[in-house]
Amino acid sequence: MTDIQPSDISVPALEKEIGISLYSTTTPGVNGILRYRPADFVVEEISNYPYEENDVIDKNRKYLMVEVTKENWDTNHFLKAYSSALGISHKRITYAGTKDKKAVTVQKMSLYDVTKEQVENVHLKDISVRVLGRSQQPIGLGDLEGNMFQIVIRNIDLTESEAKAAAEKTTAEIIKAGGVPNFFGIQRFGSKRPVTHHVGADILEGDLEKAVMRYVSEVYPDEPEETKEIRRYIAETGDLKGGVLKLPDYLGHEKALLNHLIARPGDFKGAFMILPKNLYTMFIHAYQSWLFNRIICERLKSGLSLNQAVVGDIVCYRAKDKTPDPTRLEKVDEDNIDGINALLKRKRAFITAPLFGSETPLADGIPGEIERKLIEETGFTPEDFKVPAFPETASRGLRKEILLEVEPSVEVAADDLIEGKTKLTIEFKLPKGSYATTVLREYMKTNPLNMS
Repeated sequence: MTDIQPSDISVPALEKEIGISLYSTTTPGVNGILRYRPADFVVEEISNYPYEENDVIDKNRKYLMVEVTKENWDTNHFLKAYSSALGISHKRITYAGTKDKKAVTVQKMSLYDVTKEQVENVHLKDISVRVLGRSQQPIGLGDLEGNMFQIVIRNIDLTESEAKAAAEKTTAEIIKAGGVPNFFGIQRFGSKRPVTHHVGADILEGDLEKAVMRYVSEVYPDEPEETKEIRRYIAETGDLKGGVLKLPDYLGHEKALLNHLIARPGDFKGAFMILPKNLYTMFIHAYQSWLFNRIICERLKSGLSLNQAVVGDIVCYRAKDKTPDPTRLEKVDEDNIDGINALLKRKRAFITAPLFGSETPLADGIPGEIERKLIEETGFTPEDFKVPAFPETASRGLRKEILLEVEPSVEVAADDLIEGKTKLTIEFKLPKGSYATTVLREYMKTNPLNMS
């Protein structure tokens, strides 16, 4: 049996929509809200990326390494503004990971052929840049171990003693279990409009027209009334020219799709390819993530553990950077199960579930039955993930660890910004590619919109 027992506390409909149907802790939620102000959500990268403490450019050290601290800036907006201020292409600035906008974020970046003096002469609001040194190679996506979080949950109606008791019990359950289920959070799907995995299913079916029109015109209850009306207009009339004129500027992706279709009617694949590659490939990834979330939930409901293997499981091992390595897989059988469970206990191995694609290995035994049952319910086969109608989005798939290791610490106090309320300050670190909200949801047990 698992240390994590599915809670009988009801999960919001918005989370069920993205494949999450349970909590792993049994305590009532404190509710509250996140991101009351950007400074309530602090993220600092954990990185040992090498550099020399030297600011002299030479042929072997073309990259200036800097530490960027920014408040209320998303990564893409920062790149455009900062590169413009430096007078260089944004392509000369590289980073290890994108960060939330409504937050204070600290991360390393590399600037190609830029001097310390150039950096010191640029000043932008709510941004500070500290020169670290120089490197022979640019930092790139994934070049980090993880992130450290310090997050304040505000507007809690409980007294300090009530909030403290609930938070301490939740923390104890998480630590006993070794972490929380490694769900993909609402950000993966769209916070107010979780449409991306449905668009991914349309693409897998080869119906690109349906996929484009769903992305542009399907209405969700939590989005603004203004956009609901525009989407309904497009869906009901098919008037793309009128629709694109009505769309607000902040719906730039929808505008780009419609403008392409107006210029080239029927070119639905071309319309998608107007978007950044990371977005049009994200649709398939979101569908894989939805299925992954469902597999974790079904595993827990069946009584299987997230950190104790059974025969048929597939585990991966820890890489040199201390993160799980999905390329190093081993199937659990009667001969190796004791050894693998010893490694799981020492946190040198991780039980995995599939991000299903054209070449993803599946488990055997009870874990395999769960995986195959849910995959069969989708109606998709490995061949579908080659996506003949849109091969640029094809995915071989992989396996991913199902337990998110975390050891949170929590402080409780009177809310200094909202009179008569209580706040929690939670600190924890996570490996790269993980979602802080996956941890926070266990404490809050609230509508995901309160966490965005």
